[in-house]
Amino acid sequence: MKRQNRLLDLLRAMLLMFSLAAVSSPASALNADDVHAMTIGDSDERIATINKVAIGGDPGAQAFFEALLGNEVQVAGDEVFIVRDGKAVDAASGAPRTLPADADDVINNNRLRGEIKAALASLKLLSADIVERQQAVKTLQEAPDEARLPLLDKALESETDARLKSQIGLLRAAIMVSSQDRDKRLKAAVLLEQGSEPSIKALLLERLQPDVETDPEVRTQLKAALSSLETKLAWGESLGIVFTGISLGSILVLVALGLAITYGLMGVINMAHGELMMIGAYATYVVQNLFRTWLPDYFDAYVLVAIPVSFLAAAFVGAVLERGVIRWLYGRPLETLLATWGISLVLMQAVRSIFGAQNVPVENPSWLSGGVEVLSNLTLPYNRIAIIVFAILVFGGLTYMVSRTRLGLFVRGVTQNRKMAACMGVNTARVDTSAFALGSGIAGLAGCALSQVGNVGPDLGQGYIVDSFMVVVLGGVGQLIGTVYAALGLGIINKLLEDWTGAVLAKIFVLVLIVIFIQKRPQGLFAMKGRSAEA
Repeated sequence: MKRQNRLLDLLRAMLLMFSLAAVSSPASALNADDVHAMTIGDSDERIATINKVAIGGDPGAQAFFEALLGNEVQVAGDEVFIVRDGKAVDAASGAPRTLPADADDVINNNRLRGEIKAALASLKLLSADIVERQQAVKTLQEAPDEARLPLLDKALESETDARLKSQIGLLRAAIMVSSQDRDKRLKAAVLLEQGSEPSIKALLLERLQPDVETDPEVRTQLKAALSSLETKLAWGESLGIVFTGISLGSILVLVALGLAITYGLMGVINMAHGELMMIGAYATYVVQNLFRTWLPDYFDAYVLVAIPVSFLAAAFVGAVLERGVIRWLYGRPLETLLATWGISLVLMQAVRSIFGAQNVPVENPSWLSGGVEVLSNLTLPYNRIAIIVFAILVFGGLTYMVSRTRLGLFVRGVTQNRKMAACMGVNTARVDTSAFALGSGIAGLAGCALSQVGNVGPDLGQGYIVDSFMVVVLGGVGQLIGTVYAALGLGIINKLLEDWTGAVLAKIFVLVLIVIFIQKRPQGLFAMKGRSAEA
């Protein structure tokens, strides 16, 4: 037993020795002369030393560069300190020091800060974290420098990710295209033909300026690389427009689905539909604040709770609206329009009184932040992708409800022949209220979705009410599938026209196209099937 204790004591002593050796190891310390040169003196001299230290890959350089960028470095005479939380350490050795009273902050101008960021990115090229390496490549693409070629060669040798290795190779080529060696420039131009980064385009245009690249063969290859790059970037821009159009279309689907029930199936012109969306958005805002206050550890889940809450809040207001006002106005479209327009003003003023006239902030949860990079100039945001998926799920659920459930059967029966449905024992008043509440609840879901991509304010619904009516009329009154086709079509066409004519003219052209289409096909894309006694 004593022998085992002695062995344990020996192991502890050895471990302590190794720990002390690691802490005091000079491998993590910077050269004092380099630290002095990076903080004191002429900008050009400082930049030269910064680049030299970055290329050397000194283990302590990253922390020092981060301190420089964070304005945490001070100097007193020839001594350099890193000061954090009121405690000072020697910038070279890391040893605790007492900060002199006459210490001054190190001043970095914009040029120096750019060089420090590039040097920090150079060090991160060799990081074990692939995300840091990806970010480092993006940073270095903004400021190619031939002095970093040795570090790029080292990164190419150690890089294991095929895509990132290709990007580093293209970055190296972008630097070599400015070389004094004609063969290196030609080889670099050939490699750049494989690139797809927007920053490469600026470099190629610069090299193709008169009197910059004089060799005919190199110029020819640079033009070929520029043509190839422009084709790839054009694909990215086109796909981005299509995705944005689908995203806008999915939002219009959510907005118009509720209107397809209240107007398409029930024939009620509800001008307060946009304000029901607004209620859903503000319900999301309230749920977010409740989670932030009472359940901060589960904040990322607030959207999952906000979805049913926004539906129920808008559905309740819709049910009250139908029972209190609209039930007395069936068959009188002009009075319904005027009454619901007045209600929309009341709802907007009520929200202004409760939440204020200014927009309120709704924050995306972490899993809806960021996006997936498809191409170098095309990133698909997660919140937009989520809305597209959400619109598909809502449409699927509504279609199932209308075609497969008892409520859906009653709604279709009352829509086609109210008197016959009443004779068969259907409580038409209850069906009207349920259908209107359902359409209002879907408007609330649209508001919940919109809160993740735009501002939430009292005027939220005003920007979508006209578009949603156009979608319902274009798709065919009472046709849910027509609503989807019309919404997606209008979204994509609107974004394509915006790219050519601007937002205002695009809206005008879309309206003209819809008017022409309705003149030729009054029933919309999909005509109502079956018999209607009231038709």
